[in-house]
Parts: sequence; structure tokens; C-alpha cells
Amino acid sequence: MHEYLLYIFLPYMAVTILFVVSIYRFVKDRFSYSSLSSQFLESDELFYGSVPWHIGIIGALTGHLIGFLFPAQVLWFNSVPVRLYILEITGLVFGLMALVGIVSLVWRRLNTPKIWAVTSIMDLVVLFLLLAQIFLGVYTALFYRWGSSWYAASAVPYLRSLFTFQPDLATIAPLPIVVKLHIVGAFLILLVFPFSRLVHMFSIPISYLWRPFQIVKWNWDRKTIRGQYTRGNTEIAKNAK
Repeated sequence: MHEYLLYIFLPYMAVTILFVVSIYRFVKDRFSYSSLSSQFLESDELFYGSVPWHIGIIGALTGHLIGFLFPAQVLWFNSVPVRLYILEITGLVFGLMALVGIVSLVWRRLNTPKIWAVTSIMDLVVLFLLLAQIFLGVYTALFYRWGSSWYAASAVPYLRSLFTFQPDLATIAPLPIVVKLHIVGAFLILLVFPFSRLVHMFSIPISYLWRPFQIVKWNWDRKTIRGQYTRGNTEIAKNAK
């Protein structure tokens, strides 16, 4: 029964809530589609956490997507040991970058008073889920080798069976508990996604690609204005002496 709840009911419920609540939130309060950036409150630690996090998570998600779309090609690519090693090391590097980034972001939010003051319970839930998910992924890469191959051979058939509404748990039944927790963690993130700041991922400003150029016109002589500021600053400095 617990396998049915975790690997069949949870995925469908998470995806349904993801779409329904995301659309409802966009229609009712589209201005909430924001990351609510805290860069103005603190920027140094944000840079050292955000950069490796985004690079790592984008690389890791891209690898998962490629494995989902082209499992046969991934298995063919891994048939040569050197290529398998390269793929596994690349995935591990991206995972470690994401782990370093998320740990840094969690530390920043918990230890910066200004950031903590604007932190919500949902922020903490999302950070915990992301931290646990990345940790499980890195742990799997380190202690259960050749994950790219068994992901394509075992996890992908299960995920595709969900899309065809014919869930098949047989392929993931023999997988280690760590991997199963990693799968559950992914669906939990989808479940809380529309209630969190993560929805800013949907607000990609694609319209800027075809938006007309904006023409900015000055209503005064810039040289004259700047000259006035310069003379004013000089007089202030003289009076200060």
C-alpha cells in the first residue's frame, strides 16, 4: 500500500496540483511570480551560493532530461567504459556544485538576520527538500555507481509508465532505498512548487525577444546639467575648507 501511495498516487497528485495551482496563482496574482530576491539585503554570500547552485542544478536536470528522452542512446553511449566514466564524473561534478551551492544558500538564510527576517515557513520547507534531494543524488552517485545506466534502464521505464497512465512499479522495486527516496523527493518538490518562490522559473521574460526597442530621450542638456553638478560640488568642497 505504501508503494502505491508513494510511487503512483503521489506523482499524479503532485503534477495535478502543480498545474492547477500554478495556473490559478498566475490568473489571480501574477505579480507573485517572483523569486523575491534578497540580493539587496546581502549580496556577497548570495553570489558564492547562487552561482554554483544554478550551474550545478541546471547541469544535473539536463542530464536527467537527456536520460529520460533518449534512454537507449544513453545506454549505447555508456557501452564504452571511457565514455561511461566521463558521463559519471560530469554528473557528479554538477551534483557537487549544486550541493555546495544549496548548503551555502541555507547557511546564508539561517545566519543572516536580515534574510532570516523575511524567511517564510515555505522557504524553509523548499530549502530542506532541495538540500535532501541534492544530498541523495550525490550519495547515489558516490556509492551506487553507473547511475546513468540504471536510471535509463530502470527509472525511465517507470516514469514513462506514469505518462501512459499504466504505472509499472516492477522496474524500480529492486532499486536501493536511497534511490527510491530520491524519486519521492522529486515529486514532493513538484508538490510544493506552486506554493513557493520556485514559480519564478515560469516567468521567463521571453516576450523581451520580440518587444520593440524603447527610445529614451533627454529633456535637458546633459552637459549643462553635469556642469552644474560639478561646479556645485567644487563650491561645497571650498566651503568645507
